[in-house]
Amino acid sequence: MKEMFDGISYSCSKLITKTYSTSFAAGIFFLDKRLHRPLYSVYAFVRLADEIVDSFEGYDKKVLLERFRNDTAHAIASKISLNPVLNLFQKSVHTYKIDNDLIETFLNSMEMDLKQHDYSRYDFDQYILGSAEVVGLMCLRVFTENNDELYQHLKPMAMKLGAAFQKVNFLRDMQDDYKVLNRMYFPQINFNSFSEKDKAAIENEIRNDFSEALDGIKLLPPSSRLGVYIAYRYYKALLSKISRLSANRIKEERVRVGNDKKFRLMIHSCLQHHLNLI
Repeated sequence: MKEMFDGISYSCSKLITKTYSTSFAAGIFFLDKRLHRPLYSVYAFVRLADEIVDSFEGYDKKVLLERFRNDTAHAIASKISLNPVLNLFQKSVHTYKIDNDLIETFLNSMEMDLKQHDYSRYDFDQYILGSAEVVGLMCLRVFTENNDELYQHLKPMAMKLGAAFQKVNFLRDMQDDYKVLNRMYFPQINFNSFSEKDKAAIENEIRNDFSEALDGIKLLPPSSRLGVYIAYRYYKALLSKISRLSANRIKEERVRVGNDKKFRLMIHSCLQHHLNLI
């Protein structure tokens, strides 16, 4: 029975999410249970594409990404795939009406990683759009559960949240992105001369994104608000920790938020949500 394979597809996507991102998995845990399956499917889909362009050294990444793109299109068209991740993802695409333009824009940004190492402001904005903002919109399709009016209203704020998350990731991973992958995403920034002024400007841009995103989080349905708010609080804490370190430290180490801090943030966020203080 196909239900058995669908269950395997769910388990596979859930395992990928929990293995690669404890923070995203924690956020999903606090969503209404009916939203777990589609959110795991979105994360696992995004993660597979990201792994192709970031991790598969010694293989033809361009061929693998193109094959993944074609497999995704075929899975959506035929409503089934032997790839467990794509099998679950196509179900979410159809159930929550995830626009094909969002999927193509995301894959286009992944393709940028294969051929681009330094980004102009335009390139950076396009990359953020595809790698983060449209992923936020895929999730928003799930959160709003086919309420198109609410989706359209929250769309700009969801894009800001996705952008903020990605920019924090870029700051956190600057060392590996440059030294391992030979990439510098931030425009007009030279890694070797990365300064306190450069760092402060990036942090201010992220704070502005977070400020606009919070307005949208407050308007999310109760089924998704707490989980998204916890992820927001975690990334805000990560940005706060980064802001207390020097530019040179950011170039030398990957900043993390400890498990104890994450647990306190989770408890405090749950309390705020319960008391309607978000």
